[in-house]
Amino acid sequence: QVQLVESGGGLVQAGGSLRLSCAASGRTFSSYFMGWFRQPPGKEREFVAAISWGGSATYYTDSVKGRFTISRDNAKSTVYLQMNSLKPEDTAVYYCAVHDSGTYYYTNGYKYWGQGTQVTVSS
Repeated sequence: QVQLVESGGGLVQAGGSLRLSCAASGRTFSSYFMGWFRQPPGKEREFVAAISWGGSATYYTDSVKGRFTISRDNAKSTVYLQMNSLKPEDTAVYYCAVHDSGTYYYTNGYKYWGQGTQVTVSS
């Protein structure tokens, strides 16, 4: 069992920045392929970004490319999501998750999820 705890969400004006953190329990964090997802109000959960075990490979949905950066610190068992140039449409609950199998941008490929952190971007 892996426990994930997200933090760093909040209220920010459009154009601002936030850095989300996701701390994981367990000794094998470096073997986890990690993802960030978000769920806007009234919508389904959607893929945002993912990062490979060592951090050498990263993946983003088109709408955040060039604005968001995913990274990880395996020594701290933590994955980050740096979000710059935020837009009102980025408003959502953001979740981190541990990938299990299948395509990385589908929610059903992930087996452990955090509780989420709210990000609200005002215009």
